[in-house]
Amino acid sequence: MQSLTTGQYDLIYNAFSFGFATLAAATIFFWLGRSQVAPQYKTAMTITGLVTFIAAYHYFRISESWGLAFDVKDGVVTTTGYAFNQAYRYVDWLLTVPLLLVELILVMGLSRSETISRATRLGLLAALMIILGYPGEVAETVSARWFWGIASMIPFLWIVYELFSGLSKSIENQPEDARGLISAARYVVIGSWAFYPIVYFAGTVGMDGGTATVVIEVGYTIADITAKAVFGVLIFLIAVRKSQPYFDRQNAKVQPAE
Repeated sequence: MQSLTTGQYDLIYNAFSFGFATLAAATIFFWLGRSQVAPQYKTAMTITGLVTFIAAYHYFRISESWGLAFDVKDGVVTTTGYAFNQAYRYVDWLLTVPLLLVELILVMGLSRSETISRATRLGLLAALMIILGYPGEVAETVSARWFWGIASMIPFLWIVYELFSGLSKSIENQPEDARGLISAARYVVIGSWAFYPIVYFAGTVGMDGGTATVVIEVGYTIADITAKAVFGVLIFLIAVRKSQPYFDRQNAKVQPAE
């Protein structure tokens, strides 16, 4: 933190600003998009927008904390004594990561019992993953970061198993024109989440100082935008595609009799 250049400082600040703008715009899009989906998928779209809203709020607070933590004068970046609050990210993830999995389950339109069991199990695993990762994020030693990082990978791998093995049969029962999108959403979740451990361990594999800070903060921002905004767009497209029969029926009802 203490060896940042002005370019590195600005890059991180701009990444936070871009993250806030993207997630805030996505929130508006998802909530307005509720009118384009059938009633059974409106809850999924509400949660999708809630995820990006929570993330946008925390990106605002993250950028605010970043600005308070540093002072830039004459091209030199110095710390102010106000610590950059890394807990904002983990509070955000603790709220949004379980909801990401819930919105995927909801948009699939599974039976009530399967929806409750899968959403509860995946949500708890996601929360456990975040809780185990935080001590390593603020740890002062490399060994502690490795320990907690590896511990958080256990529920992560369990989630991967659930998404690829547990949901395979359920995906096969989805409408044919929605299966590809659901499968893509599943890959986006795993792909974006797999990026987090890479960023998490950046400071333990030879990177240090400003470079490690840039990789961590910008990397997390890219992963958040992908996991929440991009994933949310896929959820919206799935809901729209699965809603088409409902709107076809509604349109048929209002057609004038010949």
